[in-house]
Amino acid sequence: MAKKSFEENMAQLEKIVEELEAGNLPLEKALKRFEEGMNLSRACFEKLDETEKKISLLLKQQNGAVQKTPFESEARNGLENDTEKE
Repeated sequence: MAKKSFEENMAQLEKIVEELEAGNLPLEKALKRFEEGMNLSRACFEKLDETEKKISLLLKQQNGAVQKTPFESEARNGLENDTEKE
């Protein structure tokens, strides 16, 4: 089976959420759709995590050299800063 793109997974996840929120599914089908949604959510998270790891910021140093540094998300930085304060 071919791997779906992030966008395809998100579209399918949104469809599942709409179905579950409508509340018209029998319990067994709702449970199955919930499980599918959790798997899609996990796949999306993994893709985002993988993408975040690939992103790098190029910072120009004062001497004009370019330094490659890993990307840190603002959310992750905020969490790290909060744990350092404790």
